[in-house]
Amino acid sequence: MIAVSPTQPSLKGRALSLLSAREHSRAELERKLKPFEEEPGTLARALDELQAKGFISEQRVIESVLHRRASKLGSTRIRQELQGKGLDPDAISDALASLKTTELERAQAVWQKKFGAPPANAMEAARQMRFLAARGFCADTIRRAVKGPASD
Repeated sequence: MIAVSPTQPSLKGRALSLLSAREHSRAELERKLKPFEEEPGTLARALDELQAKGFISEQRVIESVLHRRASKLGSTRIRQELQGKGLDPDAISDALASLKTTELERAQAVWQKKFGAPPANAMEAARQMRFLAARGFCADTIRRAVKGPASD
């Protein structure tokens, strides 16, 4: 067994430090901690132990992302962010199903905060639509949000 110096935290210590800042998926922790692994397999054992103790939770990562990002982003962008964290596709789909019901309201809130008034011309409408598209809202939702509540 290799002794770790007091100035250099163990893999588990590094993982806990990362987890104290925000929820991380196992795949994220593996990617961030891989450069610090001195012996093959030690990282996997450390993460297995943390996962068994409940420090690493895929469900908490999903809930955290939804809580932080749902008010600002559409389902498409949130899906990309969750996929980038290496989470299970079925768990992502289940989580995003709940967002579908509020997609239009969230898009309207984002649009209202940024623009507040209907577009004056086609160029302005296109600019507003691009803004919402960049936030990950789907085309139908964008069209309805930019036209305003009178079109519903």
